[in-house]
Amino acid sequence: MSFDNKVVIVTGSSSGIGATAALAFAKEGANVVIVGRNEEKMKNVSNKCESFGKKPLVIKADVSKDDEAKKIIDETINQFGKLDILVNNAGLFVPNDITKDNFMEGYDHVMNVNLRAQVYITHLAIPHLIKTKGNIVNISSIAGTSTSTASSILSYAVSKAGLNHFSRGVALKLAEYGVRVNTISPGPTRTDILDNSSAPITWDNFLDMNPLKRVSDPEEIADLILFLASEKARGITGSEYISDNGSLLVR
Repeated sequence: MSFDNKVVIVTGSSSGIGATAALAFAKEGANVVIVGRNEEKMKNVSNKCESFGKKPLVIKADVSKDDEAKKIIDETINQFGKLDILVNNAGLFVPNDITKDNFMEGYDHVMNVNLRAQVYITHLAIPHLIKTKGNIVNISSIAGTSTSTASSILSYAVSKAGLNHFSRGVALKLAEYGVRVNTISPGPTRTDILDNSSAPITWDNFLDMNPLKRVSDPEEIADLILFLASEKARGITGSEYISDNGSLLVR
């Protein structure tokens, strides 16, 4: 899959799925925009992308802040003059319990990063994607489809369920302009999302929770991202692709 001269924004691309996707796009010839908050990690990803022949645009931004979200789109257009692909990947997990006094603080934080930011960045990107007949790939989670006995995941699950429905709605709206919108819902995938949360679990805790007895690697999700962003998926819009090692089969 060639993405020669395509301009691709990947939010949350300092590590994990986002970083792996940014590298995969760079390897296929894209002009990549790396977005994150950790400058050291972004520099590392940028150096790896540059080894494929093109220097990426690196933007330090907190996607939950409107002015910084706007900066992502503005700097991309200033640098490259267009936008072909938006990968809304930035997200976080904050364990919180609805029966606790501080629930709403964590809920608002999760919703602002995992849903509101995706909606706003999409809104800002739409005029540019219409011009290129580009497409959007939103990274959700199987938590948005299933329920869990772990009450601490509720805010995260609600944010991803909202992202799923937003994706379908905006896919229908943008179809008239030739712009596609699709969603990928991974199951447990080895990223640093657990390291960045206070959850007392490791990825090994998930090994016995799915029929294939494994946890995915970010490369598997990046492969799906590139497929959905490519011309090979030109007839696919409003779809949710699940890569969960069969987790939903037993939930």
